[in-house]
Amino acid sequence: MVDLAQADTFSGRTLIGSDGEKIGRIDTLYVDENGQDPKFVTVNTGLFGTKTSFVPVAEARLEGDDVVVPYSKDQVKEAPKVEVDEDLTAEEEQRLYSHYGMSQQVGSAPGREDRLQGDDRTDLDDRPERDRVGHDTSGPTTDDAMTRSEERLRVGTEQQEVGRARLRKYIVTENVTTTVPVRREEVRLEREPITEGNADRALDGPALSEEEHEVVLTEERPVVTKETVPVERVRLATDTVTEQVEVTEQVRQERIDTDDVYPDQTEPAREQEKRR
Repeated sequence: MVDLAQADTFSGRTLIGSDGEKIGRIDTLYVDENGQDPKFVTVNTGLFGTKTSFVPVAEARLEGDDVVVPYSKDQVKEAPKVEVDEDLTAEEEQRLYSHYGMSQQVGSAPGREDRLQGDDRTDLDDRPERDRVGHDTSGPTTDDAMTRSEERLRVGTEQQEVGRARLRKYIVTENVTTTVPVRREEVRLEREPITEGNADRALDGPALSEEEHEVVLTEERPVVTKETVPVERVRLATDTVTEQVEVTEQVRQERIDTDDVYPDQTEPAREQEKRR
C-alpha cells in the first residue's frame, strides 16, 4: 500500500493505467479524516483534461516519474461523477470502490488533503519543485523546454551512365554516272581530178588493173579505274547541357502544442477561500 509520504508527491505526475496507456495528469490527493491514510487522487482526463475522475491509490505504485494503477484508462474515465470541490460522502466513496471492484475501506470518508502551512498557500504548493518547473512524461527530464526539429531537403547530383555512342564505319555501293568524250575514225572518200600536178602519179602503173587498198580505223573507248582517297575525319565529342529539373519529396517536421491539463487555474484559489 502506498504511504502518505509517497502520495504527497503524486500531484502533477502522469497516471498510467494497467494497459500501459497514459490516463492523465494527477491533480488533488484525498486522504482520510485523520490526514494519514491516502484514499483517492483526482486525474484530469478527456479532451484537454476537461473531465476529472477519482482513482483509488491503495494499490498505486511509482514507476520513475509516473504513477501506475491497476485500472484501465476506460475504467477510470467511466468512474462515477463526484464533485471535486467538496469532501467525499460515505455514499460517494462506496460507489467509487464498487466501480473499481474494491470492498469498502475502513475509516472515515476521505476529504481533500489540507496540509497547508498558512492561508497564503494553495494545493499547487504541495507539488515537488520538479513538477512546478515541468518534467518529461515520455522519458528522462532534461530541461524546461522541448527541441523542435524538422527535415530539410539537401538536393545534389550524381553522375551515372545513361547510354553509349559508338562510331562504326561500313561500305555502301552506289551507281555513279558521268560523261566521257571519246573519238573514233570514220572513212570518207575523197576525189580529186587529174591535173598536171598529179598526172605522173595517176599514170604510174598499168593502164587497167585490179587492186585493194586498206585503211586502219581507230576509236577511243572509256576506260574506268578507281582509286581510294581520304575525304574527311570523323570523331565523337560530348557537350554538357544544363537544364532545370523539379524535385518533389516529402519532409517531416515536429510541431509542439500544449494540452491544457489545468482548465480551471482558479480552482485552488477557490478552495482556499472556502477553507477560510
